[in-house]
This record gives sequence, structure tokens and C-alpha cells, in this order.
Amino acid sequence: MTADDLLLALDDAQREAAVAVRGPVCILAGAGTGKTRTITHRIAYGVLTGAVNPDHVLAVTFTARAAGELRGRLRELGAPSVAALTFHAAALKQVQHFWPQVVGGDAPQVLASKVPVIIEAARRSGVRAEGTVVRDLASEIEWAKARLADPTSYVAVATEAKRQPPVSVEKVAAIYAAYEKSKGERHVVDFEDLLLVAAGFVEDAPRVATAVRDRYRHFTVDEYQDVSPLQQRLLDAWVGGRHDLCVVGDPNQTIYTFAGARASYLLEFVGTHVGARTVELTRNYRSTAAVLTLANRLNRGGVRLEATVSAGPEPVIRGYDDAPAEAAGIAARCAGLIAAGTPAREIAVLFRTNGQSAEFERALTTAGVPYVVRGAERFFDRKEVRRALVTLRGAVVGGDTGDELVAHVGHVLSSVGWRPEPPSGQGATREAWESLSAIVRLAEEHDGDFASFVAELQERASAQHAPPPVGVTLASLHAAKGLEWDAVFVCGLVDGYLPISFATTDEQLAEERRLLYVGVTRARRELSLSWYGNRRRSRFLEDVAPSAAPAPRQGAARSSTKKGAVCRICGATLSSAPARKLGRCEGCPSNVDEATLDRLKAWRLELSRLAKVPAFVIFTDVTLLAIAEQQPKNSNQLACVKGVGAKKLELYGEDVLALLKG
Repeated sequence: MTADDLLLALDDAQREAAVAVRGPVCILAGAGTGKTRTITHRIAYGVLTGAVNPDHVLAVTFTARAAGELRGRLRELGAPSVAALTFHAAALKQVQHFWPQVVGGDAPQVLASKVPVIIEAARRSGVRAEGTVVRDLASEIEWAKARLADPTSYVAVATEAKRQPPVSVEKVAAIYAAYEKSKGERHVVDFEDLLLVAAGFVEDAPRVATAVRDRYRHFTVDEYQDVSPLQQRLLDAWVGGRHDLCVVGDPNQTIYTFAGARASYLLEFVGTHVGARTVELTRNYRSTAAVLTLANRLNRGGVRLEATVSAGPEPVIRGYDDAPAEAAGIAARCAGLIAAGTPAREIAVLFRTNGQSAEFERALTTAGVPYVVRGAERFFDRKEVRRALVTLRGAVVGGDTGDELVAHVGHVLSSVGWRPEPPSGQGATREAWESLSAIVRLAEEHDGDFASFVAELQERASAQHAPPPVGVTLASLHAAKGLEWDAVFVCGLVDGYLPISFATTDEQLAEERRLLYVGVTRARRELSLSWYGNRRRSRFLEDVAPSAAPAPRQGAARSSTKKGAVCRICGATLSSAPARKLGRCEGCPSNVDEATLDRLKAWRLELSRLAKVPAFVIFTDVTLLAIAEQQPKNSNQLACVKGVGAKKLELYGEDVLALLKG
């Protein structure tokens, strides 16, 4: 293969990037525009033309899978000796090689897990840490190191960034300092230390700088929008003020700022590198024109995608009565696609948090559709879910069956850490809360008593423990980045999930929008966006489908439908427990007086604080909404509202009737 042969496989923009083999180059590569093809052809073109020595090239990416793909493609293109490594793999090689020369003795071992060292550091700092708190502390220390914040500067940096760690920032700083001390005593380093040490060796030891810069003279950095200050420091040390640096990225796919990434390095590359050339890749070879039209509506200033694939169905945008109905509807559509010839492995169901997978695991199992969970344990395999099941079973065995189902499930799960309000911030603690909240939501949909609900959970766990064959992919939107499927379902698009509830700043909300953009651009041909219930659908859907209507209710019917329960507005059979409480379909218009509902919620909140119990123990949101809509005039009418009952009527009836009278 000749150098000219390489260029024949590229479009005009890709070819422009490929022949720019020297000097600073910034490639803005939109989703599906052939980014990997472009950078591998650029490297191979430089090698085949003699412009660069393959032994002096370093291609850096973020995952071992991506690095392996780069090496494989470069071998096929005639450049097998080019080094393609992750930041950490390259740093590890350098630390192991130069440590004896710079420090002396054997290089330290790399920690396989931070957990035991953090537990010890927390104990030394007088903080009790276990379970998800330990994992979140590990993530917080990783964030701090990515931002180049040491224990002495952490409090200021974290406060400015409005971080919400599992304990106070002052306690995190103390644990962080103890963690660093403990690592030194054990003669170990963590993965972030590899980057710090490698950068320090190059910066402070002239012999190391000369050796490294003689070895690597031409650099390519993939996914540059995800580079952190720590990674940028190491890259700057490697490059050493030279100009043969090519960076590739897409501002629209910046979804890791919470972990320390800074898209500004990509966006400001031309301004910080004199004479830098910018090439935009806009021709998308993955998705149909219909998918890209929708994706471009979510675009806020990044590369706008141009379609090369015209034919394809319009994206489906619809609502469902509730979360189980959404899962059942999507499972049925997956089964239909498979029956029509789409391989199960070419279908994906994407959601914002791992806790949302439970409904889809159940629905796909019921529909006989095989699935795999990517980037997380299956729902009933998660530690917090297994612990919750044991606790719930124990309550049944002990005769503690409670009164109102949802309230009692919440009460029992409070002993394993569940609370009505989500924890601040994100991380393992948040993911565990989402999983436990999924169990509470299942209770809201259950029509039986506490014992039958626990029995149903056990049946679900048993049915879903069998290892499934390769099938439909269930994944969070973060785990889906870099992948693609023929058919993609992006689900649960309600405010609180996307955008996630703790996204409050403009920057955080912009990242949530980009997360939806990433999900949409995973689809080659079939795309579906969906939401459920009477919750506010995601505000981002207003940009792509301001008038989208709910799906027909009969398509979301549940097997648990009770005969005789009909909607007081449209007359349809009510198919879910919340709908039966409301006395209407969740998709039918509400006649609620918002002022009355606000008074009821304020009263419930004050009462829950005085009684020191979760608000839902008094009345659930659905029951309050039903009361506000139905406006009972006396105790007999109030008793007829689903979710009230004799005991609650006795405790709260007079207050509620007084509030309804204003």
C-alpha cells in the first residue's frame, strides 16, 4: 500500500487532516464522522511518506479497548511499530523504567484498589466510612488529583467547584492527607500517582526529559475533550514546547467534567498553539438523516453533523402511563425488531442511572428477550439490592408487615440506608440510593400486601439471576459512549433523571444535554425517545419534539389491571396503582388546584418534621394529588380516596378537610 492509496479511502475533510502530518493540528470530529479512521490514516500517511519515524510516534487515548483498536488499525495500514497507549499505561512504563535512576530502589507497586487504604485513612481521621461512602471518597480523591489539588489545597478547590462529597470537605481533606501518608508507608502508588510521578520525572530530571522526548517526538491525543489538568500536565511535559501535536475531540461529547475533565483544552487549542490548523469532520457515516436532524437540534455550538445515509424511519418520541409500562412497551418493540431480523446485540436500551435498569431487566425477561447489562452489575446482583432483599424477607418472617405498603417498604429500607430525598451529588452513594428507590417504586405499582410484594421481588431475583446469552444491551448513557447500535431506545426522559436532579448550574445542565446528544448519536437507524407518567418530561425534549403525544394507553396495559377501575375523565380501564389512586389515567389532564396541592404538601412536610418520619409515611405524592383533585367534602368522601384508609383518616382527616376548605 502506498501513501496515495491511503488517501483514497478518505473524504475531503479527512484527507485534509491526514496530510497535515506536522505542526499543531486540531481535529474537531463529530459523532460518527470517522475519527479513528482519520487519525490512523494520518499517522500511517506520515510514516509511509517518511515525514515521521514510526518509532517516535505516541498515540494516546483513554481506554485500553480504544488503544487496542488503534494498534490493530495501524498494523493493517503498515505502521505496526507505532506506540498506542492510554495515559496510564504510558506513565506506568516510564515510572517503572526511571524510578531506580531518579529515586533509587524498586518502583512502588500500584494499588489494585483504594478501598482498604481509604478505610484506614478514614479511621485515622476519626471518620467512620464503609460501603458506598468509601467508594465515593475514592472518587473524590481521584477528582482532586485530576484537578491537581493536593490535601492542602483540596478544600479551596472543592468549595469553588461546589463539590458535594459524602462527608464535609474538611473531613475529606483530612482523609486525603492520611491516605497519602498511608500509601507512603506501604510503598504503593495509585493510578493518579503514575501520571503525577511521570510528569514530575520529566519536569525535574533533565536526563529523563531528554530520554522521553528523544523517544517520542510526534503525539496524537484522542478524545481530547476529556483531558484533565493532570493529564494535560503530563502531556505538556512529554511535548516539551515542541509543535508536533495532533488533538482530536468533539465538544458535544464532553460528559466527564464531573470527573475532572476540561473541554477548554480542546476549545482553546488554536489560541494556545501558535500556527495551529483546525479541521472539522462533519460528514456522519453512522446514522440516518432523520436521526441526525434530531441530534443537531440538541447541538449547542459544536460540530453540526451532515448525513451520508438518507433512508431510515423517523425517530419515535412517546410517553407511557408509568415506568413499568415504558419498560414493557420497549421490551415488546425489542422483541418485534428481533423477530423482523435485527440481531439482539444490535439493540440498546439507554438510561441516565444504573438504578433504572431494574424495570427493563424484568420486562425483557418477561418478554423472553435476552439482554446484557453493560458497565454495571445486573440489578438483583447489586450489593445494596441483595442486602435490601434480605432485610425485607426478615421483616416478613418477623411478622413486621406494616399498614400502607409503600410507606412500610420505605420504613424497612431506611434500615439499609434509604431515605425519601436523594443524597446530594453523585457517585456510588447516589447509585445505591437509585437502586433502593427502584424497589420503592415497584411497591407503588404492587397491588398486594407486604408479604406478596416481597415474594414478587424474590421471584424477580430468581428469574433474572440466570446468566443471559448475548442480547439487547442495557447501559447508562455514560457507559454507551464510543459504541453504536442499529436500534437505540433512550428512556426515562423525565426531569430528575435527565437532567439529573443534582444538575443545577448552567454548566451541569449543559452537560446533561450533551449526555442526551451522546445517546441519540449511538443509533444507526432506529431511534426512540420516551418518558412516562405525570412527571414533567425532560425539558430537552422541547427542542426535538415540542408537541409529542403520549403513547396509546392500551399499549401500556399491565397484567395486574383490576376490573371495574375506570378513568373518571375518559372512561378507559385504569392499568396501574397510581392511576387507580388518582381515579384517572395518568396521561389524562389533571383538574388539580395547584394552591391546594401546595398547602397539602407544606402541611405534610411540617408534620413529617415534627414527627421525625419521612413525608411519604403520612401520605404519598400520588395520594395527595388524588385528594387535591377529588376535593372530598367530608370524612366519608375522604375515606374513599385510595391511600387514605381508616387509620390515616383518624390521624389526619380533620387537618386535610380544613386545608381543602382553604
